[in-house]
Amino acid sequence: MKILATSAALAAVLATSVAAEMIAPSDVKYEDGSVAMSLSGKAGDAAEGEKIMNKGAGNCIACHQISSLDYLSFQGEIGPALDGAADRWTEAELRGIVANAKIMFEGTMMPSFYKTEGFTRLGDAYTGKAHPGNPEPLLTAQQVEDVVAYLTTLKE
Repeated sequence: MKILATSAALAAVLATSVAAEMIAPSDVKYEDGSVAMSLSGKAGDAAEGEKIMNKGAGNCIACHQISSLDYLSFQGEIGPALDGAADRWTEAELRGIVANAKIMFEGTMMPSFYKTEGFTRLGDAYTGKAHPGNPEPLLTAQQVEDVVAYLTTLKE
């Protein structure tokens, strides 16, 4: 019994320290559109980021093209091609763009993937997401980090 109680206490401490490192959408600090700190407190996983971009929660390829994903039958042309994204933007800039592109690119059509207040969502795919009745962002903090990790692999 004592071992179980100690394990539970340790798990609670670890959960608290991990949660303390995660940055809530309303607490993200942008500097010229960039976000210097990891939103999740952890490094991203590029392989997971590719999945998110390829028809995952982010569905980035609906608007962007990526040459390395040429096996996909459809890629969008609304946003800029993401080839060389790591050469054009720093990791902090990429994090800021994914979290809330509207800060860096006023008037962009790109959704704010890590924002929960101060905007109106249009379209059936986003209805019910990130509004006062459902304050969850489109991507979790870790998913943003995973997408950023993938984007940092896209060099010319």
